[in-house]
Amino acid sequence: MPRILGWDAASEVIAIGDSVEHFQVGDRVYYAGDISRPGSYCESQLVDERIVGQMPTSLDFTSAAALPLTGLTAWEALFDRLEISRNGADAGKTLLIIGGAGGVGSIAIQLARRLADLKVIASASRTKSSVWIKQLGAHHVVNHRYPLDRELREHSFDTVDYILCLNDTDQHWPAMAAAIAPQGKICSIVDNREPLPLNLLKPKSATFAWEFMFTRPLYQTADMIRQQQALNEISALIDRGELKTTVNQVMEPINAANLREAHRQIESGHTVGKIVLSGWG
Repeated sequence: MPRILGWDAASEVIAIGDSVEHFQVGDRVYYAGDISRPGSYCESQLVDERIVGQMPTSLDFTSAAALPLTGLTAWEALFDRLEISRNGADAGKTLLIIGGAGGVGSIAIQLARRLADLKVIASASRTKSSVWIKQLGAHHVVNHRYPLDRELREHSFDTVDYILCLNDTDQHWPAMAAAIAPQGKICSIVDNREPLPLNLLKPKSATFAWEFMFTRPLYQTADMIRQQQALNEISALIDRGELKTTVNQVMEPINAANLREAHRQIESGHTVGKIVLSGWG
């Protein structure tokens, strides 16, 4: 059936329900949405306030729209699934981010470097991507076209404490199992095509977890409000200059032709940062 696509957006509140507690008409907000209720490609959308945050005051709507879905995914992967301290208690530990130049990786590098004070190793396969992730704060860059455990050894890392996989879980699984430290933690956001041999992690008592940003709104979990809280914290970090938006391309106006082109570029697997659609044509 025909349907309106789209998940994350930045916009202005034009109406609220009687039970809304945290927002007023006129507030500038951003959100990542609910997978069971798409629709941010429409001019207006109804959204549960528990998954909406106050937009950074220092950004315009275009720059803010690049942040919520990737920001929440990176936040939950690092701080909920990998259980990294965002207060510096894990400072100096090592994190490998596989696929660092995409939307999630671009935020994860910044959060891991600036908030958690980790030593960040990020992977890229092109010169443009490598330059981008170095600018975002990665200490080291490795190439995920080659076995990553070998790439890490070439940078004098026998193992790493944490791995965040944002690129082809199946392909990188043997290298991740080899590279993770004893009692380390691995998180992936990329579906596997074949069964994963989890037994490779048993000798190390290593942990594997999935991150799916839509879990909380999809299942209406008791802690769903944590997405609002995380978005508000990300806004504060942006406004303090500790994080920066990852928008790398803006398409105007919002119309069918630009929507198709944006999706074509994303599906190519070669985008750097985020693509944002802006303005109604």
